[in-house]
Order: sequence, then structure tokens, then C-alpha cells
Amino acid sequence: MELVSTAHAGPCTKEIEALQGRVDAVLEATAGAGPTLPESQFAGLHHEPTPQSIAHAEAQAGEGAEGEHALAGLARAREADRAGNARLCDTALHDVRREIAPLAAG
Repeated sequence: MELVSTAHAGPCTKEIEALQGRVDAVLEATAGAGPTLPESQFAGLHHEPTPQSIAHAEAQAGEGAEGEHALAGLARAREADRAGNARLCDTALHDVRREIAPLAAG
């Protein structure tokens, strides 16, 4: 008996993946634009920062809350996508685009 696993593609999976790439690029581009904070205890562990950790650090520095909001919007879009709710997914993706627009323009 052969078990085959297929990935579930929801109504906006491709749009989520494309927008995730844009969000990641915007977060990386804006990461060095503001003030710096002391390194965390985890910084010396030789791990690459994740988009989420970059966004969180930017928000802690008083900037980049848009990045955290964009990542939260992507999470909402993924949840709606898994549930097959295209309308809710589209709304979440619209919110993400609105959040990153000022960052991408800057």
C-alpha cells in the first residue's frame, strides 16, 4: 500500500506565497533604516533572523509596526485559505498590501 500526500491549495495560496515574498523583501530593506537596539541573548547563537523576528525588533525600536501587522495579515490569509474562504483571504491580503505600501514606497 502506497501512501500519497498532496498539498492542499486553497483559493488564494498562490497570492499568499507571492505576497509573502514581497513582505519579506520590504522587511529586509527597512531593517537597517532606523535606530539600533542592543543584541538579544539569542543573537550570538548564529541563527539567521526570521522575517517575524525582524519585524518584532523593528516594532520594539519604535518603527516597523507595519511589518508585524503585515505578517499577522498573512497569517489570517493562510487561515482563511485553509478554510477555503476566498473572500476573507482576499480581505486579509488587501490589508497586508495596505500595510506594506508605505514601507515599499520609502
